[in-house]
Amino acid sequence: MKPNILVVCGPTASGKTALAVALAQRFSGEVVSADSMQVYRRMNVGTAKPAAEEMEGIPHHMLDVADPEENYSVARYVQDAAPVVDDILARGKLPIIAGGTGLYIDNLIAGREFAPFQPDSGLRETLQQRAREEGLPALRAQLEQVDPDAAAKIHPNDEKRIVRALEVFLSTGKTITQHDRESQEAPDRYTPLTIALNFRKRPDLWARIDRRVDEMMEHGLEREVRQLLADGVPQSCTAMQAIGYKELAAAILEGRPVAEGAEEVKLHSRQYAKRQLTWFRRNKQAYWFEWEKIPDFSAALAFSTKLITEHGLQ
Repeated sequence: MKPNILVVCGPTASGKTALAVALAQRFSGEVVSADSMQVYRRMNVGTAKPAAEEMEGIPHHMLDVADPEENYSVARYVQDAAPVVDDILARGKLPIIAGGTGLYIDNLIAGREFAPFQPDSGLRETLQQRAREEGLPALRAQLEQVDPDAAAKIHPNDEKRIVRALEVFLSTGKTITQHDRESQEAPDRYTPLTIALNFRKRPDLWARIDRRVDEMMEHGLEREVRQLLADGVPQSCTAMQAIGYKELAAAILEGRPVAEGAEEVKLHSRQYAKRQLTWFRRNKQAYWFEWEKIPDFSAALAFSTKLITEHGLQ
């Protein structure tokens, strides 16, 4: 029997954290964040990382596990989060995976094992140097020879994925296509009950997103971004590409009004919410709870409680 876990997902600003905390209190659970940006330390305001008072005494995991300078990945997330979930289960508690990064959630549920990478081997740097000296087409030609399936899927100018595919083959003797196939054929690690949140009317979600960005600005998002830049965190790193940080950093460095950057954050957050909804709607086993203009957490708690009881997670 695969262990049962609870997933609370949905687009940005849909109330995931509050519902997850309420359910953890009711069902003796602990929250495991599935947010690709809340993993970073020193990035609190712009990631809407829950403060201590919002956690209400409920343990939260997978927050502040990497520095902004690091390029955290889905592979590392699964590697770090799966033992946390297993430990919660071993202590007789309910793991509640809460977040909006669908890629992290899906791969954690699957327990997917990614092709290994030894960061100290120097192979990646060697391949990157070859790309600079010989040109990317030379590396792509090599990939077409050893893994034509991967080469057909990767854009000819996507150096990062071409290097990664060659790195996997040269370090393991298996193509990345074979690694992916073997991983996908393996049974899922967990059995999830998924509760997805959204607003019944799209303009209400947009308004909530806009309010959240305004609140972030009031609570010091500009100061947070300026501090990261002052600390020498590169604009090009994964963390600084996050919505909220990328736009404000660009406005600051280009000498534009920060308010202009904030409006870009709102726009990009709405666009991201659309992509999140598209991702989560692919899951036909998810149970959707849609808010009216004002979220009714007592109704969401009753809805979720009924599902949890019916599925035997309590």
